[in-house]
Amino acid sequence: MSHPAAVPLPGPGLRRPLGDPLGRVPDGAPEPVPPAGLGVRAWRRMPPGWTALALLNAACMAAPVLAVLWAALRPAGAVWQHLADTWLLELLLNSALLALGVGAVALSIGVICAWLVTVARFPGRDTLMWALLLPLAMPGYLMAYVYTELLDFTGPVQGALRAAFGWGYGDYWFPEVRSLAGAIAVLGLTLYPYVYMLCRAAFLEQSVCLLEVSRTLGCGPWGRLGRVALPLARPAMAGGVALAVMEALNDFGAVQHFAVKTFTTGIYETWFGMGDRGAASQLAAALLAAVALMLAIERITRGRRAYHGTTTRHQPLEPQRLGTLAGLVACIACALPVLLGFGVPALALLWNAIDSLSLTELRRLLPYAWHSLSLSAATAVAAVAIATVLAYGARLYPSRAQRLATRLSGMGYAIPGSVIAVGVLVPFGAFDNALDAWARAHLGFSTGLLLSGSMAALVFGYLVRFLAVALVTVEAGLAKVRPSLDGAARTLGRGPRRTLFEVHAPLISGSLITAGLLVFVETMKELPATLIIRPFDFDTLAVRVYQLASDEKLAQAAPAALTIVLVGLIPVVVLSRAMRRSTPVRSR
Repeated sequence: MSHPAAVPLPGPGLRRPLGDPLGRVPDGAPEPVPPAGLGVRAWRRMPPGWTALALLNAACMAAPVLAVLWAALRPAGAVWQHLADTWLLELLLNSALLALGVGAVALSIGVICAWLVTVARFPGRDTLMWALLLPLAMPGYLMAYVYTELLDFTGPVQGALRAAFGWGYGDYWFPEVRSLAGAIAVLGLTLYPYVYMLCRAAFLEQSVCLLEVSRTLGCGPWGRLGRVALPLARPAMAGGVALAVMEALNDFGAVQHFAVKTFTTGIYETWFGMGDRGAASQLAAALLAAVALMLAIERITRGRRAYHGTTTRHQPLEPQRLGTLAGLVACIACALPVLLGFGVPALALLWNAIDSLSLTELRRLLPYAWHSLSLSAATAVAAVAIATVLAYGARLYPSRAQRLATRLSGMGYAIPGSVIAVGVLVPFGAFDNALDAWARAHLGFSTGLLLSGSMAALVFGYLVRFLAVALVTVEAGLAKVRPSLDGAARTLGRGPRRTLFEVHAPLISGSLITAGLLVFVETMKELPATLIIRPFDFDTLAVRVYQLASDEKLAQAAPAALTIVLVGLIPVVVLSRAMRRSTPVRSR
């Protein structure tokens, strides 16, 4: 049998055998031989083990979405007809208005603040540059609980107004916080950092030459922003707004507390209140279609237009010092989102926690904290392990199948948690029912629910939702490792697995830790999927806060809520450090 030819490589005494894109062996070493019965072409077309693992993982990650779509194809029942006749139109309208409103608020705050801290010098700029990320640590449902307590009729703000002016009930007008507008404001203040991060990175990458040319053509500061900087930053703005809108559509705690009916609350009420999984699946499919339509519209409107400079000369932007009045206005404009999106809620939670904290409350908090920590840790470890296998497999075998598997595995972050929860429980419930029916018929006993409402189902739902966070981080870390290191490891007799553990893992340990921390924090804050999938009488910190706040017991919920916020500060610190490293020295 003839051996496959070897492709010559740069450097003395090295060649690459066919079928091993990263394999390098010394001259004289035996070359791999195709298995019996296979020619060289068929052998090269065989999917390697890494690609097979990636395809298997992609199938598992895509299963909840396929389950939702399959369940939605069933004939509509009486519950669905009832929804269509009563509040389906309200769900659709409220969800659309919520998405548009949150997108507009996040876009306005994110773009303006990113532009100011990038091109201007004013008092407090260096602090506000990273402080603008702090609202990421404050989940939207916590902010909703805090502002309801502060701004409601019985809250301290309206109470102070009535005491100061002698007003009574009906003597004055005050905006209703429990409304769609209140939900838009709260979620917009929480989610604008997505737009801020991406837009600031886009502004930093733009060359000052382009802005100077526009200046010679008569554009002022705001003209340069509107006619040059923003068009070039359109992909970043679209990405940030898409993330904010998807998180808004995923929210359950805030909109439920504000009595705003959206698809997420409709799925929860249909599943648990009406007991109809088919109708809940159809609502989940409708929400999934809305998210896909939103992403498709942005891609179509972008078309084939390019958003990059036409020169290789790049000169970073030099911040211009503002005058006293303009600097004060810029400082206030950037400080207000931080104050309203993090400062006020954090202080309110801290005040309530100090006022209600006791040894008894700490003991009550321990089981919920342990549930959150154990689930988050298990999800983080599993997500990092799966992301490492996927990213390393794509590095070894950059084929179309590998790329497709990677994309399918990471698509869960674009899907609301309530949709994923329905998609997890539908196939798991079908499996449990089939197994129970078989056991009753052949063994004479009931197996009960083995997968539905179990810890395994909950962790699986978290993985589908947050694997993309770990995957992006691990891929970025591996991209910084030079391919020559793979070749050096292979010449020393290290196979792919030993190369991964002995060479790559130590080099990308920082990326692996960062990926784990990000998944850990996201899991700690997740509410919709946890409410739907969690085992009976198994509550996390997020669920505990939701239950207490729903009963108007925010003071008792404050310690658990503050714990979630403190843990949420971890990715903010990581992101702020990354942004400082990416800031050009000249602009500091």
